[in-house]
Amino acid sequence: MQAETAATSTVQPRRWTREEYERLGETGVLGPEERVELIDGEIIEVPPQLSRHATGVCLISDALRALFRTGFTVRTQLPLGLGDYSEPEPDVAVVRGTPRDFTEAHPTTAVLVVEVSDTTLSYDRDTKGSLYAAAGIPEYWILNLVDRQLEVYHDPGALPGARFGSGYRTRVIALPGDAVDAPALTGARVAVDDLLP
Repeated sequence: MQAETAATSTVQPRRWTREEYERLGETGVLGPEERVELIDGEIIEVPPQLSRHATGVCLISDALRALFRTGFTVRTQLPLGLGDYSEPEPDVAVVRGTPRDFTEAHPTTAVLVVEVSDTTLSYDRDTKGSLYAAAGIPEYWILNLVDRQLEVYHDPGALPGARFGSGYRTRVIALPGDAVDAPALTGARVAVDDLLP
């Protein structure tokens, strides 16, 4: 009985690296119709987008593109390379540089990441929030369609108990009628009403 217990305790899930994950896409094992992303070595299925979710993504992309022009690129549902084992595809990410800067490799950071949340709200708060904080992304927004509010997260750092050991230490709730500062742009503000479907 003891030998059996020792043998089973060494069984562990296999973690995929970003390189292996991308190879699965190149070889067709993961087809373009599959909605997946790599989180901490696990290939995670992403639920289908409902109409309100898709509308929220479009509204956020439009609002941020109007603000972040020279020197920034607003990427919609495209990968971020976060370490060796994670390649999330946030709904919207604002990165420094031009699209051609990422011809050979995905960006490895962003000035802002936004997730639109309806069915994935707790996952976006806990898992995604911890992942983005651990990667040092300075600001993370959740467009919360359930409660019709924008959750703004700042100040990433160590946070005991968080999935990846990090989290955002400041959270601000912005409601319809409110506006929030756009990160990395002095004086630029975004109206919550412009983001909500």
